[in-house]
Amino acid sequence: MESSHVSALQLKHAGIDRQLHDELSRPMPDAVVIQALKKRKLRLKEEISRN
Repeated sequence: MESSHVSALQLKHAGIDRQLHDELSRPMPDAVVIQALKKRKLRLKEEISRN
C-alpha cells in the first residue's frame, strides 16, 4: 500500500518536472508559474522522503 502511494507521488513529481521543463523552454517563461511549480515539486519531494 505504502509503495503505491510513493509511486503515485513520484509520478506527480515527474509530471511537474515535465511542466517545469516545458515552461522554461518557452520564449518568455512565466516566473510566477515557474515558482509555483518548483514549490509543488519540493513539497512532493519532501513527502516522498518522509515515506
